[in-house]
Amino acid sequence: MDMKLEVVVIPVSDVDRSKGFYKSLGWRLDADFVAGDGFRVVQLTPPGSPCSVIFGNGVSSGVPGSAGGLYLVVSDVEAARAELARNGVEVGEAFHDSGGVFHHAGSKDRVPSPDPERCSYASFASFTDPDDNGWMLQEITERLPGR
Repeated sequence: MDMKLEVVVIPVSDVDRSKGFYKSLGWRLDADFVAGDGFRVVQLTPPGSPCSVIFGNGVSSGVPGSAGGLYLVVSDVEAARAELARNGVEVGEAFHDSGGVFHHAGSKDRVPSPDPERCSYASFASFTDPDDNGWMLQEITERLPGR
């Protein structure tokens, strides 16, 4: 049976501020529903992604800013960084891990610059939303078999 990740819920403190931030990234606004009891659900989808994010009032019991390890796959990490910066996002410099595979947690073993050979899955950059939910750009130019 196929199981597809379709939605990730992120905790935010200010729904309208977050909605504006994600829209400024060029993400498509799919829904903004309000119920009479103050319940509100906002859904946005990154360009080309089959997975969306949802946030709102009464949607998550998580602490705003506690989501991390949210990955956006891009074909060119430097071009994606430049686009985010043009949209007013403070995005970190591209990096790769000294071990040459996936990156370590935090900033351990980070080497500034994309992977020298631009190997798929090996170059990264990070940014946060207004609540400090952590996003990572990962450059993938060729998928592993079966992906």
